[in-house]
Amino acid sequence: MTWSIVAREPETGHLAIAVATRFFAVGSLVPHIRGGIGAVATQAFVSPLYGVDGVAMLAAGQTPDEIIKALTMRDEGREQRQLHLIDAKGNNAAFTGAKCIDWAGHLIDDNVSVAGNMLAGPQVIAETLSTFQKTTGKPLAERLLEAMRAGEDAGGDKRGRQSAALVIHRTEDYPWLNIRVDDSADPLTELERLYAVAQERYLHVAETMPTRSNPSGMIDRRDIDEKIAALEAARQAEGRPSASYATPLKAS
Repeated sequence: MTWSIVAREPETGHLAIAVATRFFAVGSLVPHIRGGIGAVATQAFVSPLYGVDGVAMLAAGQTPDEIIKALTMRDEGREQRQLHLIDAKGNNAAFTGAKCIDWAGHLIDDNVSVAGNMLAGPQVIAETLSTFQKTTGKPLAERLLEAMRAGEDAGGDKRGRQSAALVIHRTEDYPWLNIRVDDSADPLTELERLYAVAQERYLHVAETMPTRSNPSGMIDRRDIDEKIAALEAARQAEGRPSASYATPLKAS
């Protein structure tokens, strides 16, 4: 199942994974990230241990190539599995087992890799990678969503569509953004909607959260509240509906 993209933004060091598949709740199993350490996507006949242990091994200083060798050597099911990962410096590696269901394979370039199995063909990961590379300069989330959309338009998972996820970590162990669609006939479109919802309020609040370098975060929330209010007022003035399905805010 699945195709995914694992990326590092070289200008910031931010790490991200986007994934889509014809399988339930792919975001619960495939992406594993730790800010400032690395990102691992484990898929096909998925072993979550590849993700959990892979991130721990990155934190311990092992290279992506060393991690793939260690994880696959101990696993008799390795030929049915797929794995790709990147470290905080942009070093990356990938593995596609010989028994992964066609079409299966991976591509690696500077600060990014794309891998997939049960795909319509090699054009899925080729278009995913090409689109990501062509969108340099845009926000990382948008680049990933556009890349996954290009892969879907190229055929995607040959069985169909069901779930998708997008996870981005900045400097912390917790994600800056983690959105998932677990069961949908059009998960990438729903993921795009969730990103639009996040832009209305959530991502602005995310800027206030405590970090290791600033354990208090932003204590005075007036600036961020004013920014959110201004964005909301502009949206209403332009007659644009909210992307959110939430009920209207009640007066306090």
